[in-house]
Amino acid sequence: MRKILLFIMMLFCMYTTHAQESQNDVTTFLGIPVDGYKPQMIQKLKSKGFVMAQGVDALTGEFNGTDVHVFIGTNNNKVYRIMLCDANDQDEINIKIRFNKLVSQFENNSRYIKNSDYSIPENERISHEMLLNKKTYEAIFYQKAKTEDGDSFKKPVWFRIIERSYDRYYIAMFYDNEYNQANGEDL
Repeated sequence: MRKILLFIMMLFCMYTTHAQESQNDVTTFLGIPVDGYKPQMIQKLKSKGFVMAQGVDALTGEFNGTDVHVFIGTNNNKVYRIMLCDANDQDEINIKIRFNKLVSQFENNSRYIKNSDYSIPENERISHEMLLNKKTYEAIFYQKAKTEDGDSFKKPVWFRIIERSYDRYYIAMFYDNEYNQANGEDL
């Protein structure tokens, strides 16, 4: 009986350790793991001040000083992505400033690591580059997670400039947990 009890306790400890390790692998948005089911995610986002949008399956609120719409991506009813889209369009000059400000904030945040320099040069005309050269303006950062062995990296947080209409742009930001839209593969 004692051996069985010891075995059960050992299994429980292994399960608890595994659950904690997999929780460390989950991307977070405002401290909320991008995981679980949509109704619970909606409640957590509401507790952060977001409200349900009228006529759209999204929430609205403020993030990083900007009004945004928040969409929850699910796969088989499990949350795998939080997508934020600027609620208001901006012209070329202002979207470039906003993009570079986001890049700078992520670069200067010790919780993220970058692969490249994503800043847009001041003299670059994004409308020209996007239209004629089919250039995409996006930045990809990885959240760090602390493990017993040191730092490990979580799934990406990435954002891009999207043109809504001529000379009107917005930024879409993605907190991914299981799927990388940039190359269409599981991470």
